[in-house]
Amino acid sequence: MSAAGAETVTGPAPLLTVRVDRKVYRKARTEAVEAVCGLAFDLHAGEITCLIGPSGAGKTTTLRILLGLDRDFEGSVTPEPSQAGIAMVFQDPRLLPWRTIEQNVRLGLPRERRTRDLDDLFESLGLAPWRAHYPGALSLGMQRRVALARALALEPRILVLDEPFVSLDDAAAASLRALVVAAVARSGTSVLMVTHNVAEAIEIADRLLLVSPRPAHLLANLPLDRPRPERDRAWADATRRGLAARFPGIVAQ
Repeated sequence: MSAAGAETVTGPAPLLTVRVDRKVYRKARTEAVEAVCGLAFDLHAGEITCLIGPSGAGKTTTLRILLGLDRDFEGSVTPEPSQAGIAMVFQDPRLLPWRTIEQNVRLGLPRERRTRDLDDLFESLGLAPWRAHYPGALSLGMQRRVALARALALEPRILVLDEPFVSLDDAAAASLRALVVAAVARSGTSVLMVTHNVAEAIEIADRLLLVSPRPAHLLANLPLDRPRPERDRAWADATRRGLAARFPGIVAQ
C-alpha cells in the first residue's frame, strides 16, 4: 500500500475530477460553517474508490457537490455532473411500493429507453424471479439490489454509493458487495462508495480516500496494491492496523 496527499496518475484521463477548495454553509443569524476545505480527487474507469471519514466530516456535502446538487462552492467538478454519466444509490432504496420491481427499475430510465431489454441485468443481480413482485415482499437486502439494478440500468460511467451495505446482516452485505465488484468487472464502471466500515472498504476498494473531521480535507489517497482475489484476512487485518496507527480518530483500532 502506498499513500500520497494528491493524485498523480498517468494513463487514461479520469472520468471525473472533483476539486472543492472551500464550501461554507451560511444561514441567517447563525455563524458560517466551513464544511469542506481542500478536498480533491479523481475517479477512473474500472476502479472502486471508497471515501472514508468521521461522521459530520462533510462526505455528504462532497457527494452533493459531485452530483451537481450543490453549486454554491469554490472549486470545480469536471466534466459538468449532468454530463458525467453518474448514477446514485442511496442508503434508502427509495422504491415505489405500488410498483413492481421491474416497474421501479424501468421508471428510473429516460422514457425513450424504458422498453430496453433488462433480462441480463435482472439475472446478474439475482432478481429475475422477483420482477413481478412488489417491494414489500422483499428483504432490505433484496430491495437494495433493486436500487442497484435501477442505477445500473442507466449504464452509468460512474456509480455513487452512499453507505450501501449499512444495517444489512453479514451474508446480505457480502452478497451485495460481490454484486458491485462483479458489475465493475463486467462494465468498467467507476464506483465511488462512502462508508464508515473500513474493513468493508479494504475488502473491495482499489483506492481509499481518507478525509479529516470538518472542515473535510484530504488526508491521504491510498491505492491498495494487492488484487482483490489475493486479499486474505491476515493482509486485511494488517492493513487496517497500519491505517489505524497512521490515522487515529479516522480509522478505529
